[in-house]
Amino acid sequence: MTEQKNIGFQAIRDEVLNRIQTRVWPQGSLLPTELELAAEFGCARATVNRALRELAEQGIVTRKRKGGTRVVTMPVKQAKLSIAVVRQTIEEMNAEYRYALVGRTVIDCPAWLQAKLGLPEGAQVLHLTCMHHADNRPFQFEERWINIDAVPHVVAEDFLSTGPNEWLLSEVPFSNAEIAFSAVPATGPLQDFLSVPTGTPLFQLERTTWFQNKPVTFVRMTFHQGYQMRTTY
Repeated sequence: MTEQKNIGFQAIRDEVLNRIQTRVWPQGSLLPTELELAAEFGCARATVNRALRELAEQGIVTRKRKGGTRVVTMPVKQAKLSIAVVRQTIEEMNAEYRYALVGRTVIDCPAWLQAKLGLPEGAQVLHLTCMHHADNRPFQFEERWINIDAVPHVVAEDFLSTGPNEWLLSEVPFSNAEIAFSAVPATGPLQDFLSVPTGTPLFQLERTTWFQNKPVTFVRMTFHQGYQMRTTY
């Protein structure tokens, strides 16, 4: 019986990736089986499985049942984007954070939002508008709709001292999210709250979150002039 070594899946993942990058296993090639790799590294098959699963999630290999693991022919780079709570973002800039509730209203869900979230006619949502400041300068204008059917106790929250994003993270887990980025011109409330001239291009992020296939919230966050979001891969 082969003695198993105390080797982590990260080490196997990195070695497999190194062999792919150095063309030991070129694009399109079939990798050794999990059992063969486990024997080579002296570890459990489950450890190899996890390492290969991570590489598959990164788009470096493809895995098919009874078809083995194969290096992809045209790998797709996948960037990981961390979207922090705005308070955390501002405090990491060594700036003083200030939050202000602008508006809070329970309304019938607008038709466009019904269509977007798949909500029935007559569904009610909590509509919130908020401002987030960094060192007393406008940082982000937030407009959010929360599905009351998904979060019934939200109607008891006044959101005077805590922003809706922080509140939702502590009250409701989400299992899926859809994010969209765009550039929008400053008009109406945006130019007023973010203190920019009409037509100024602004960075806007829209996010929809679900919990167990039920839509929880849709939010539109518009940032101050010149805001950048960075990621790496």
